[in-house]
Amino acid sequence: MTVAAPANPLRAYAAVTAAYWAFMLSDGALRMLVLLHFNTLGFAPLQLAWLFLLYEAAGIVTNLSAGWIAARFGLASTLYAGLMLQIAALAALAQLDPGWGVGASVVFVMAVQGASGVAKDLAKMSSKSAVRLLAPSGEGVLFRWVALLTGSKNAVKGAGFFLGAALLALAGFGAAVWAMAAVLAAILVAVALFLPPGLPTGKKGTKFTQVWSRDARINRLSLARMFLFGARDVWFVVGIPVYFQSVLSDGTPDSRRAAFFLIGGFMAAWIIAYGAVQGAAPRILRGAGDHTGAAIRWAGYLVPIPFALAALALASGGPAIWLTLTLVAGLLLFGFVFAVNSSVHSYLILDYSRAERVTMDVGFYYMANAAGRLIGTLLSGLSYQAGGLALCLATAGAMAGLSWFSIRRLR
Repeated sequence: MTVAAPANPLRAYAAVTAAYWAFMLSDGALRMLVLLHFNTLGFAPLQLAWLFLLYEAAGIVTNLSAGWIAARFGLASTLYAGLMLQIAALAALAQLDPGWGVGASVVFVMAVQGASGVAKDLAKMSSKSAVRLLAPSGEGVLFRWVALLTGSKNAVKGAGFFLGAALLALAGFGAAVWAMAAVLAAILVAVALFLPPGLPTGKKGTKFTQVWSRDARINRLSLARMFLFGARDVWFVVGIPVYFQSVLSDGTPDSRRAAFFLIGGFMAAWIIAYGAVQGAAPRILRGAGDHTGAAIRWAGYLVPIPFALAALALASGGPAIWLTLTLVAGLLLFGFVFAVNSSVHSYLILDYSRAERVTMDVGFYYMANAAGRLIGTLLSGLSYQAGGLALCLATAGAMAGLSWFSIRRLR
């Protein structure tokens, strides 16, 4: 990859960040739209998980390919490709026919979600790699820039969760999807007009086999990342939204609409708070010069939280007000610890990467991230259907434990 920083790296960073914000707003809204719409149609937890499986599976292949594509053709090309593909996926999803059977609907939505997953990972890899190349030299600058991009992105995605639930309640499924496609198209035009020149261009001699990392630190960090995001998505994708809907809705149209707002509001608040903590991670870890040691410690802090919540869910014997309130508090604590873990990981992958192969190392790392989300998504539906909320949360605890075990090997 040819690395030639823009004359104004801060302007380039702002343009890349704005594009990423727009994308993640639509991504969060789309996920909530699909989940709540199909849960209302009577889909079982495992069927809901299937809707997102191809989305996550696409990320495994996309992140490996995107790293090579960016190294071969340049970062701007992958950023534009991600935005255009998301617009196309939204336009396709608007064609969903309510008269289709369950099987046809699942296959169609899986395919569209798969395209959206490709789009998301093209945009993510482009944005994260650009930060590594644009950040000025100086102590702590890279960590602050990474934390700001990652934290703000998740805050915007959280707003997208609420936006998706609100659009579904107020405008309906089809109108909501078309509205998001139109807004994203306008953002694409704006980015194409205002993105400054100077983002790294490609290098024609780059081989696809070079995407595989030979750095043991990157491989171990990637493994820990896989289990970390698996621990989050085990409860986040299907388990908790379905549990909350069973508690908050009695099946009438008015109660369903109210449940949409409450569930979307909680998921949005969780993601926004998670993003805020990510952005504040450099201040939270101030004085912890050993970021590898901090990653190991905070991974250990995460493990007992889902196990404790699982024990309470098992003891309750069923839905209860005290359990629901405890879950909200416990999952917010999980989000705080998870966010610090995630932020340190995002810094370490860029710190470990060399500038000439940063897109490939970041692509490899986010391939592991996508694999964790895929495993977590599948286990979310399976565990909730097999053992309810308690098994779902216990599975999250097991995944968090594997993440801690993996990252300890960085020593």
